[in-house]
Amino acid sequence: MRIPYTDLEQWDKEYVWHPFTQMKTYRESKPLIIERGMGSYLYDTEGRRYLDGYASLWVNVHGHSEPELNEALIQQVEKVAHSTLLGSANVPSILLAKKLAEITPGSLSKVFYSDTGAAAVEIALKIAYQYWKNLDAEKYAGKNKFISLNEAYHGDTVGAVSVGGMDLFHRIFRPLLFDRLPSPSPYPYRMDDLGDEEAVKDYCLSKLESLLEIHSAEIAGVIVEPLVQGAAGILTHPAGFLKGVEQLCRSYDVLLICDEVAVGFGRTGTLFACEQEDVVPDLMSMGKGITGGYMPLAATITHDKIFNAFLGEREEHKTFYHGHTYTGNQLACSLALKNIELIEKRGLVAEVYEKAERLSAKLDALYELPIVGEVRQRGLMIGIEIVKDRTTKEVFGVQEDVISRIIQNARDKGLIIRELGPVITMMPVLSMSDEELSMMVDITYRSIQEVVQSLSVR
Repeated sequence: MRIPYTDLEQWDKEYVWHPFTQMKTYRESKPLIIERGMGSYLYDTEGRRYLDGYASLWVNVHGHSEPELNEALIQQVEKVAHSTLLGSANVPSILLAKKLAEITPGSLSKVFYSDTGAAAVEIALKIAYQYWKNLDAEKYAGKNKFISLNEAYHGDTVGAVSVGGMDLFHRIFRPLLFDRLPSPSPYPYRMDDLGDEEAVKDYCLSKLESLLEIHSAEIAGVIVEPLVQGAAGILTHPAGFLKGVEQLCRSYDVLLICDEVAVGFGRTGTLFACEQEDVVPDLMSMGKGITGGYMPLAATITHDKIFNAFLGEREEHKTFYHGHTYTGNQLACSLALKNIELIEKRGLVAEVYEKAERLSAKLDALYELPIVGEVRQRGLMIGIEIVKDRTTKEVFGVQEDVISRIIQNARDKGLIIRELGPVITMMPVLSMSDEELSMMVDITYRSIQEVVQSLSVR
């Protein structure tokens, strides 16, 4: 029996609390209710088709309802759906850990599973903190803080928020958070008073070094989103910034944590973003694209030196007392294995790099629109910063409703994209064809153009 849209709409508004959504506004609108997906498209309950220009929150790799991923899930569920990883093992989690050790940079080889990117970050923070205590609790008693960048976003758990730097999202929780030291984030578009990208990079690295010079005895680790700060509005870092952060961490004996949750698994044109600057972190968090967009799974990977600090007799209490009920879930791990197999078999990472190169020229056309301040791209991560005035870079106020109108225009034309403050983000399914990518940009262009025309009328 098919449930009428009106019933689903009523129940959705009555029972579901949506994430990052102002529910008062949502309940006044007509919700988009997705029923199925195929390839690069999602279909709502009324049969309308939408190009998934947000990769269903940055996770989809090979497209929706991918036959080989479907089959991997069916094969595993016929064996066992889940058994605990606490004190026992399972086949898919072993095989996936081995594979992750093979494909991640350097000598990263010890995998701790979780189910969300935020949890993978939280685990990295806790491991980094306990590592120093396990080495020598007295000598490293002061290593209790972390450095993260301004406008950082690492997830929504209390620990992940503690190293976040987005005031809009995080300020309300400040009394709950542990201490972090903020360091400037390279944002050349809004730091042009410092000079070019190289000057911005040098300034930010000098500020980080100043922090480390004073506080390194207190710092357990520095956490960064490699190359691109996603939730901050696709802030693309100048070349060499990440490598500079790594070098400073080594010089001042603090751990480097790379949060690859959003940028990993091919999104930026290499399998992991930190590869582009030959950076090997001490801890790496990953999630989102790890299962191709099918199931919740995340992982934190580290090297032997850190892992060995947790080895000891029971009475030494060096154990990492952390775990999740669905840690190393067989269904999710089987999907991740198949996802990585398909990435390799189909040469997807090289394809992403090549498609991104071709897409750049198409994106340049957006500068014809007077409210487009800057277009930022790294691989298939795209941010379009919308401004009221290109000279002053003033943004539109929330009450002017400019960004949300652009997003709605796009949806009416069959494209799902989202905004991050004054930035429109496009995060397509990685397997999208050139034609579909062009369609995504064309619809976005027309959606902005319509708003420009309405502003001119006013």
